[in-house]
Amino acid sequence: MKIAILGTRGIPNNYGGFEQCAEYLSIGLVEKGHQVTVYSPDFHPYKEDTYKGVQIIRQSGLKSFLGNSASNFIYDYLCFKDAARKDFDIILELGLITSALSIIFCNHKNKVVVTNLDGLEWKRSKWNNLVQKITKALEKYGVKHSDYLIADNVGIQKYILDEYNINSEFIPYGAVDTVTPNPSCLKEYGLVPDNYILTIARLEPENNLEMMFDGYISSGIKNPYYVIGNHLTNYGDFLKDKYRNTGIIFLGGIFNKLHLDNIRYYSKCYLHGHSVGGTNPALLEAMATNTFILVHDNEFNKSVVNQNAYYFNSSITLAALLKDNQIVKNKIEFAKNNLSRIDKAYRWSIVVNQYESYFKRILDNK
Repeated sequence: MKIAILGTRGIPNNYGGFEQCAEYLSIGLVEKGHQVTVYSPDFHPYKEDTYKGVQIIRQSGLKSFLGNSASNFIYDYLCFKDAARKDFDIILELGLITSALSIIFCNHKNKVVVTNLDGLEWKRSKWNNLVQKITKALEKYGVKHSDYLIADNVGIQKYILDEYNINSEFIPYGAVDTVTPNPSCLKEYGLVPDNYILTIARLEPENNLEMMFDGYISSGIKNPYYVIGNHLTNYGDFLKDKYRNTGIIFLGGIFNKLHLDNIRYYSKCYLHGHSVGGTNPALLEAMATNTFILVHDNEFNKSVVNQNAYYFNSSITLAALLKDNQIVKNKIEFAKNNLSRIDKAYRWSIVVNQYESYFKRILDNK
């Protein structure tokens, strides 16, 4: 099969979840004998034409739009327009909203377009009412004009069926193998093993950072709370000002996976506040590193960790959990069950096989 993967900031990953998906999925499919191309922006720091057997096509002329929301629509349109002219068997769009206009208006006759919906973008609280309405409309028409849909979470799959009466294929994200823990890198970040609270997330309102920060402060516990994620944004500045001198420490973005795995493993507990849908890679990685997880109470997170975490839905319930020294007795059992779940359902080798099987079924039906 000839497969194009669009909708990301390119590979190798130095940004986030869909970029990680594009990297591991493309490499895995190449290893299984397929021809895979990933579209990347020209400002990506990796400049070679291939990466571990994956072809890279760069889309130029977007650097001036970097940081502007309009750039995502323009970038996706130019990538899709180019891919539609080539002889790909499958065009895989990772993310629906910014690709919706391309799918609707670009001529892609005789091309198979498969779209991974991601989360419920229109529910993001950072958008005002007008933007939320526009985003919901883009979701609606993007769903209807995609040939096939992938949901990375059973909650998203149910939403697509309930909202649009359209079936989708459930294929989750994958988790990467970890190595034997070693605390030596923690000193670089000022961390003491088993003595800190941790969150790894984009600093955005729908990830419930203020709820978690308020719960941490209300709990009165003395362990420092470290937050990993880019804080050089308007909302990041707001959080740093609001929670100055509270024990909450912003470390910025860290992309060294070996370091991240050890930071997760040696945390006292991991707080996960994502709430707008999808299977979040940070949650899978926390599960894969035997982390003790406290997670926001919603159907998307529940479908991933099931009963192997403690749930909070307010700063009050989180504060109560953080103060309760008895909950830690379940840490070993929860970690064991989460790792078993990762091995059975969320390894990249499993995910790659699911994508390959789905693509073959699509082309057979065509």
